[in-house]
Amino acid sequence: MAMQAQFQNGDVDPVRMNGVIEGGVELEEEVDNTEQATRNARKVKRIHRSSSGSESSNSNHAVEKNLAVPPAVRKNSRKSRDGRGRGLPKKGGAGGKGTWGTLGEELYEDGHCKDVKDPNYDSESEDEYVVAVIKPKVSLEEFNNILEPVLLEYYDTSNTDEVVRTIKELDVNAEKSQILEIAISKALDHKAAHREMTSVLISDLYGKILSAKDVATGFDAILNNLAELTIDTPEAPSVIGQFIARAIADDCIAPKYVTTYKGCVDDQHKQAALDKAELLLSRKHGIVRLDNIWGTGGGIRPVKYLVKQMVLLLKEYLSSGDIAEATRCLQELEVPHFHHELVYEATVMVLEDSSERAAHRMCDFLKSLNDTVIITPQQMSQGFQRVYDALPDIVLDVPAAYTLLERFAGMCHREGVLSTPLFRELPQRGRKRFVSEGDGGRVKDAAV
Repeated sequence: MAMQAQFQNGDVDPVRMNGVIEGGVELEEEVDNTEQATRNARKVKRIHRSSSGSESSNSNHAVEKNLAVPPAVRKNSRKSRDGRGRGLPKKGGAGGKGTWGTLGEELYEDGHCKDVKDPNYDSESEDEYVVAVIKPKVSLEEFNNILEPVLLEYYDTSNTDEVVRTIKELDVNAEKSQILEIAISKALDHKAAHREMTSVLISDLYGKILSAKDVATGFDAILNNLAELTIDTPEAPSVIGQFIARAIADDCIAPKYVTTYKGCVDDQHKQAALDKAELLLSRKHGIVRLDNIWGTGGGIRPVKYLVKQMVLLLKEYLSSGDIAEATRCLQELEVPHFHHELVYEATVMVLEDSSERAAHRMCDFLKSLNDTVIITPQQMSQGFQRVYDALPDIVLDVPAAYTLLERFAGMCHREGVLSTPLFRELPQRGRKRFVSEGDGGRVKDAAV
């Protein structure tokens, strides 16, 4: 009351008055802070009462901590909590259970749930998902391009083990019966020796790669396409019949394979092939004879037979002068390692004929064989060297053999058939002469 009186009378000190006012403001701020703390305590108390009585003080502390977190950031939020993210969902929406998944995932969904933790997972559908490597089927044309170089190499090496290893390494998803189909189709375009090698290959592949069912399926496919094969190879029905008979003789297919077609064939080419096979199998000792159904070729034949064939083709050439035909006959013998015999027989024939015509024709023939490398230089030199060594025996039948050989060798040397070092080794016969009358008619041998 005294202060109010003083204030009314104007006797109040301004300094003291300012202190009182500032004190009052501070007092009001303390009251406001106290009220705010009281409200927070009441709010914590209400939350504590609403919770179960079994919760510990740690739960109260966690509640207080959550209340201290700004309402914009929650514990279960999928957004970044550090404020540095772009606000996008984690892992592109595929962060966990209940998410939408990655963008475009629905395009690859097959309608079945594969996640064990997914509520829609069905354990009965597990057997439907089998992880396996699937290879696309290879067509006959594609497999033909793969197998062709293997067969061509086999024709040069005759090594069936290499063919088996190569086919296993190729690991292509093709029908095994296609191997037999392609091999026989290629053999139709080759000679009898290659057909014999193909039959041997089929026999060696049986049990390792091919089964009896594969062999039968392969022959079925060939018989069905026999009309097309006959266009390029007119003798295809007869050849296919020989292949079938040989496969039966090698125990690759059962003998009843031919009889199963009786009364079921409406194609003349197919019927001709089956008739050929049945005829070969019905002969006496037919199974044994089928081992040489393609004949014997190359170095398997006896040496006397090869020598006889070479002499016949040389005599025919001397009478006809057809170099192309003589060359073809020589190549059909398939004995490149024995060509030195042809050179020997040709030279001896020139010495026995003793005519210019025979020498010129034979020189032209040897020159053609040398230029085309049908006869190698080594075989050519070996043939002439054999003539040099046998000349002492040849002269017994042909007294002028030395002179005739010198003339023929010079002709061949000029044409490039005979090499210079070998021409210089040409043997010359020694001449007998009298030294003088004073020697008493003594005869001396002197080399010219």
